[in-house]
Amino acid sequence: MASFDQQIDFLQRHSVFAGRWLQARPDWTPWLKERQGQPVNLAAIKALLEPAQSVAAEPELDEGKLMTELRLARQKLMLCLGLRDLSGQAPLAEVTEALSMFAEQSVAIALEAIRADLKMRFGIPWSAEGNCEVPLMVVGMGKLGGYELNLSSDIDLIFLYEYEGDTQGGEKSLSNHEWFTRMGKRLIKIISEHDANGFVFRVDMRLRPNGDSGPLVCSLDMLEVYLTVQGREWERYAWIKGRLIYPLTGSADHARCEKALDQLIRPFVYRRHLDYGVIAAIRDLHTQIQREAEKRSANRHGRSHDIKLGRGGIREIEFLAQMFQLMRGGTDPRFRIRPTLQVLQLLAQQNLLPADEVHDLTEAYIFLRRLEHRIQLWEDQQTHYFPEETESRARLAEAMAGPDGQYEAPLPAFLEELTRHQDRVARLFEKAFVLDDKTRLDTESVASDWQPNCDRYPEACQRWQAWLESSKQRSLPEKSRHIFNNLIYKATEQLEQDTISAAVADQTLLRFFDLLEAIARRSAYLSILAEYPSALHNILALLQASQWGASYLSRHPHLLDYLLATRSESELVNHPEAYWNGVKADLDMRLDDALAEGDGAAEHAMDILRVTHHTETFITLLADLGIGIAKPLSVEAVSDRLSALADLILQASFERIWPGVAKKFDLDSSLPSFAVIG
Repeated sequence: MASFDQQIDFLQRHSVFAGRWLQARPDWTPWLKERQGQPVNLAAIKALLEPAQSVAAEPELDEGKLMTELRLARQKLMLCLGLRDLSGQAPLAEVTEALSMFAEQSVAIALEAIRADLKMRFGIPWSAEGNCEVPLMVVGMGKLGGYELNLSSDIDLIFLYEYEGDTQGGEKSLSNHEWFTRMGKRLIKIISEHDANGFVFRVDMRLRPNGDSGPLVCSLDMLEVYLTVQGREWERYAWIKGRLIYPLTGSADHARCEKALDQLIRPFVYRRHLDYGVIAAIRDLHTQIQREAEKRSANRHGRSHDIKLGRGGIREIEFLAQMFQLMRGGTDPRFRIRPTLQVLQLLAQQNLLPADEVHDLTEAYIFLRRLEHRIQLWEDQQTHYFPEETESRARLAEAMAGPDGQYEAPLPAFLEELTRHQDRVARLFEKAFVLDDKTRLDTESVASDWQPNCDRYPEACQRWQAWLESSKQRSLPEKSRHIFNNLIYKATEQLEQDTISAAVADQTLLRFFDLLEAIARRSAYLSILAEYPSALHNILALLQASQWGASYLSRHPHLLDYLLATRSESELVNHPEAYWNGVKADLDMRLDDALAEGDGAAEHAMDILRVTHHTETFITLLADLGIGIAKPLSVEAVSDRLSALADLILQASFERIWPGVAKKFDLDSSLPSFAVIG
């Protein structure tokens, strides 16, 4: 390992910013040496901010002095993290989490100082409804919300408050809205204004309701109306990372404010069904972002390589993770997490992506984020452009290798590794978002004179004509109508290739009509079939084999997900005990999450029990029909599995009902010995 002097020399060679500050403040070098080998955690950050905290606690606020102390603390943190990062001592998580915690603590210190200053003149915001002081709620979005800030990040903030009202206890009264607006403006100045000591963080407020044209702060009621009436698809992605950073975790107001915010945001971001519609929406957003990135790159005189927004960049990994979060977060609370790397690990644990693909994405994410830090640390600039100049690239290659040298021939080996990571990310992104048009359903209009072969599909042919003339068909959105018609077209093609009689083919196509008509107005379910037309084989196999199964699927279309890739049936057959233990653990988690909601919790919990019953019944049906496994289940095995399902539902219901009964009749809350005999 390189000596401290070698590490300092390496830092200054790879950061003009660091060299400038170490020359201006030579006393910081001994401080860095004292901290050598110590990770930067919350305790270290609080110690770094003690001078700023002392200024904020003074009876009369000296705003200029507070700004100076916050900026000096920030520059010291940057040097410390830059040194640890470049020398290979700090993992990526330490760097990003330390910066995020520093942002939280800086915002809290500034807000406490501003609150005390405003209180002397205007009192404090008060809620007659809650009979309490109303705090400013600061939501960290983007990388701040995910504990993923980079070495020269801006911070995306949204300012909220719980209740309207007026301030109390001051010489002059303001509305709560005006008080918080003044507070927000002063916070932005203290944190982001440039002076001789630089800045703390650049502040971006554009993610608030209505962006730059909207008010700086808004009440929770206003936020709810905005999300309900105007909330756009991209804002769902943005709010995945949204996290309440003030009041601070552990403070008296945090839990209440966090719960109130979560009750608004969760139903906006996450649907209570598997949301496959997000695939096309994110794909379109990604296309727009890439076009914009290419346009900006074209104006940079050769600096055309954007490692964040370009092909195979950081954003593609984040989008891939968010796709699964939006798709599944409404039904599985484990996906309501924020850090990208944690989401990737969850995808591997849930077998939603192969382990080798998750490994490749994780390695690429870490590599690209480390490269991003080295690009930004050079001049403390928020840039993601990989330079074209050989000299600059060689410097970055050396910075990535570290003071001990990772590569024998730094630049060629580094460029090869960069290309390998970006190619892998691009390939996996294209696979996840079905970017190859040949693998997606054609959503253009079917030829106007097309109809199923009336000799092979006599009844289905009549059904097709009736569909074309129906008001239901005309009332569908154009895209849904094209998907419906193309799916019928695709199904007839596939059935003609199967060696089945005309009567069976006709009956199967009629059942497919029933299914499509049942889901035609629910675009999320049509999206499943549009994105994964290869699942049509399993769907038609089920419709052909079972009238009951066809009706069951039409009544419960959320089960379509289990026909995309039949992955549960073999585990149910080969490892039944482990399978049911997994189902029980998953059910317990979802029920506990639902019952913590408050209003409507009991109904939501009952919905979860119903969905679990539908799902496991359907998976047993697929195994019974031999779909997804080599050999169909015997009648006895089917009965055993349905009995196990009934036992599971009864057990889970009893475990949730008993605490309420015990509380009502003042009984022991621990589960009693209680038998249910069927």
